[in-house]
Amino acid sequence: MKNTRRSLLPLPLLLTGLLASGVAAPPVAAARPAGAHPATASPAASRPAADDLRARLAAVPGMRVIKENPAPAGYRSFALVYRQPVDHRHPGRGSFEQRLSLLHRSTARPMVLYTNGYDLTYQDPAFRAEPTRIVDGNQISVEQRYFGTSRPRPTDWSKLDIRQAAGDHHRLIRALKKVYRAAWISTGGSKGGMATVYHRRFHPHDVAGSVAYSAPDNTDDRDDTAEDRFLRRVGSPACRSALTAVQRAMLGTRRAEMAGRLTRWAAGQGYTFRTMGSADRVLELAALQLPLHFWMQKDEAEDCGRIPRPSAAGDALYTWFEGVTRLPAYADRHLAPVTASYYQLGTQLGFVSLASPHLAGMLRYPGLQEMRTYVPRSIPLRFQPDAMPDIDRWVRRHGSELLFVYGENDPTRAEPFRTGRGSRDAHVYLAPRTNHLASIDKLAPRDRARATAALRRWAAVDSPPAS
Repeated sequence: MKNTRRSLLPLPLLLTGLLASGVAAPPVAAARPAGAHPATASPAASRPAADDLRARLAAVPGMRVIKENPAPAGYRSFALVYRQPVDHRHPGRGSFEQRLSLLHRSTARPMVLYTNGYDLTYQDPAFRAEPTRIVDGNQISVEQRYFGTSRPRPTDWSKLDIRQAAGDHHRLIRALKKVYRAAWISTGGSKGGMATVYHRRFHPHDVAGSVAYSAPDNTDDRDDTAEDRFLRRVGSPACRSALTAVQRAMLGTRRAEMAGRLTRWAAGQGYTFRTMGSADRVLELAALQLPLHFWMQKDEAEDCGRIPRPSAAGDALYTWFEGVTRLPAYADRHLAPVTASYYQLGTQLGFVSLASPHLAGMLRYPGLQEMRTYVPRSIPLRFQPDAMPDIDRWVRRHGSELLFVYGENDPTRAEPFRTGRGSRDAHVYLAPRTNHLASIDKLAPRDRARATAALRRWAAVDSPPAS
């Protein structure tokens, strides 16, 4: 029932990009699977005597070296751009430069292709994804097309689809394999994890293996009952009841007060809600999706007891609700840089529209959870219902060398990727008592050992990382 579906931004971005590394406003939040990177060193400190790496990178056709950044000890870090065709089917019809971030360890080490699914503006250039740390490898982080500075001008939205983005990854890998000839691994979290799977579907032999974290598999955008069932069961009854009470307060007795606070905040910042329509519409949408926000970010043991009562003081109630749902991110200033994400959700990836019978009589805006709410009407949205079933069939029938990692309490696992009879060396793991920030490190010991062994096998490394 599409009836009555995904941030440091509105929920779509939390659901599809919370695992992006080091994000703030536009693309999403909190570093991908855990662990601090080593202490940084100046570029010169780790530079080999024979400094030909920069020249080798610059010699790759279409590649430009922008600058060298400080890097973790034992690495070099480069900001790069690589020229990509707007349309891989017709490469002569325009191009754009795709932003990249390279962490170089050694050309003899494996290379990890990492995408957070959004842009690189807020990603620490020294960030190492979990697979990079496990295999002690190099890492190339890719800004997705139409995000950040990787956007063609003029913008032809019809060229933003999962196959064109997969073509970007394929072409980049082919170019860099002339420098990095060891095994390649691909990885990403949430929306980045989804992009990792889509790339493998269209170019299955580009890499030796892939790790996708917290990646939903929404094969039927008309049916979101799996999410409804999940949210009725996750956590304790007391915690679910406390969230319901806040939802009802926000859309009932405290509605005018809370919408007024949001309106005054926006006016004070010079922000507007033209795309969403009004502060009241933002409040209703955020309240509808509060359970998704909460369970994706929070820990039951630590955070359920912190949910305020509906009668809490205005400052306390608003501050908690704003902190969980990221209300300011619905303002036009924050929505505009991530229009591409909502466009993808509204054309191919699909979204969650939660049934909310406990809010009957409190909802004013039918269809508010649809993607059109987030995307300016000047941009056409036409959903392609066959895109995700095609991906799902490939995983079940042909997917190989795949790791899927989910958190037990993460709503994205309500519709997970599953292996099938045709899957080979493909595995799905569940991290106990974990939210959207699932990782191999959070798996049960036996599963962690198996996942780590598979990753090292694909990368052709036999020993634990040196650092």
